[in-house]
Amino acid sequence: MSPPQTRQRLETLLAERILLLDGAMGTMMQRAGLGEADYRGERFRDHSHDLKGDHDILVLTRPEVVEETHHRFLEAGADVIETYTFTATSIGQEDYGLSELAREINLAAARLSRRAADAWTQRTPEKPRFVAGSIGPLQKTLSLSPDVNDPGFRAVDFDEVRDSYAEQIRALVEGGCDLLLVETVFDTLNAKAALVAADEVQRGLSVDLPLIVSAAITDLSGRVLSGQTLEAFWTSVAHARPLAVGLNCSRGAKDLRPHVEELSRIADVFTICYPNAGLPNAFGEYDETPEITSGLLREFAENGWVNLLGGCCGTTPEHIRAIAQAVEGLSPRQRPLFETRHSRFSGLEALTIRPDSNFM
Repeated sequence: MSPPQTRQRLETLLAERILLLDGAMGTMMQRAGLGEADYRGERFRDHSHDLKGDHDILVLTRPEVVEETHHRFLEAGADVIETYTFTATSIGQEDYGLSELAREINLAAARLSRRAADAWTQRTPEKPRFVAGSIGPLQKTLSLSPDVNDPGFRAVDFDEVRDSYAEQIRALVEGGCDLLLVETVFDTLNAKAALVAADEVQRGLSVDLPLIVSAAITDLSGRVLSGQTLEAFWTSVAHARPLAVGLNCSRGAKDLRPHVEELSRIADVFTICYPNAGLPNAFGEYDETPEITSGLLREFAENGWVNLLGGCCGTTPEHIRAIAQAVEGLSPRQRPLFETRHSRFSGLEALTIRPDSNFM
């Protein structure tokens, strides 16, 4: 499907029914019981760094496990699957000594996802499947200093982050992704670098893929880690005119409820939510059952807050299947039309200048 047709098709589908994203690939890899040898494979047998925590490298060393997981989520009802590239930037791979493989990882991951999605589209042509290029956060931020004694210090600058994301995005596009998903945003400035990179890469390749931007709030007040409120975050990224904006990770659906409601009120694009399976227990595992998660997300759908639902940490194909069953037949959110547009600005808070505002 060509990019213009893909955008039009997605917009039509999101207006017709609630679409389903997949669940937690990392959770599924952990369940597979893979050890250090699986992550290394023969190619990295003598690599100097431990690789077990580098899940993205599995697209090179155990691609069959990754592809099979894609098929399980698609069989459960996912309309959109994500590439296994959450940390697959040159900066993200620094901790494993594999920065130079960022492009190769993203190309391989996109092709694995593309093959799985195409197989299910052929199997169920009435239910086309799409691939979202996963663009995750970095271990380095542009808004916060890693040195408590030097608040002005930054481990990276904007150009470095943009260039690292650009390499990833170029490979995801060339690998056949239908859309790009800038997700788990905890530093909006990092996300802005990713959005700039996406724009520059797509202009260079003469393509126009839909974008989804999803934030991760860090406390019950609804702020991201870099301090922005949800409204300020939306104001900061609205210029990119994403296909959808939303929330993922950080917490379960119960805690995200008021923030999803707020976003559905202020955003004039489609909305997405894919929460964790609750909060982790003392062992770092997630106990929220598919029945609980799907019941909470059904309420979001019944209230008309969402167009796209899925799962993040701790969610399995069973969670996605339960969500699909819970929202079947429910109408998607209708995008609000704001007749009057005011100048909007954002720092940590949002500022809207209205005709009755005082002098500024």
